[in-house]
Parts: sequence; C-alpha cells; structure tokens
Amino acid sequence: MFSQDRHQLRQMFFSAWQKYCKKEPLEPLEQMVAAIVAQHSEYHALLEDEAGNLDKDYPADAGETNPFLHMALHVAVQEQLGSQQPEGIVELFQVLANKLQDPHEVEHRIMNCLVEMMWQAQHDERPPDEQHYLECIRKQI
Repeated sequence: MFSQDRHQLRQMFFSAWQKYCKKEPLEPLEQMVAAIVAQHSEYHALLEDEAGNLDKDYPADAGETNPFLHMALHVAVQEQLGSQQPEGIVELFQVLANKLQDPHEVEHRIMNCLVEMMWQAQHDERPPDEQHYLECIRKQI
C-alpha cells in the first residue's frame, strides 16, 4: 500500500471510502482502509471532497494533523498485526487492549511508538530499531 507517490496513497483512501459508501465490493486492503475511515468520522467530509483535498498540504508547523498520515499509520499497525511483524507485536497489542478496553486507542499508542521509531531512524540515518519500538509499546502497558 505504501508508495512514495502521495497522490496514489491518498487516492486509495478516497476510492475505498467511495466504494464503501456506495456498498460496492471491496478488496481486502480497501476493506481495511474503509474500516479505518469509518472509525474517523472527523475525516468523512474531507474524503467526500476529493478535488478539494487530494493535493492539500498539512504543514507540521501549522499544527494541523495530516489525516492521510494518521489513517496510513493505522493501516501500518494493522498490517504489522496481520503479519505478526515485528515478532511480539500481537502479544503486546493484546495485553494493551485488555488493559485499555479500546482497540482504537491501542492503535493510537502503538502509532506514537511507530512514529518515534521512524523519526529516530531518519534522524540517525540508520534502519528502524524494532527492539526500541517494541520497548516503547511495552512502556504503554
């Protein structure tokens, strides 16, 4: 799913949501994306205006959350859980879900750790540190 092409990535969100709303058949990845969008009612209007939002920028210094990045991080976490990579993430998710009783909030906490890991890897110009990532998730428990 993840591409260097911002337009292509965003188009996936628009397309999956449109198909979901029209009750059209969805591919497995589209089902995942549509379910994530369904949990984020604050983004529904945005996804119903493709022309106005496909190329919109969300500069970090403006304090605006990038909804596409937010939803893509949900996809990343769900793909990690589905592939059970890194090893141990499913077990940590389950422990945290039992504690919080809110799988969506668990994903948000894991997403924060994922962002931290990716930022650190980019900052240090090295591969992502999965052990640090898992330790960050453990600290949420």
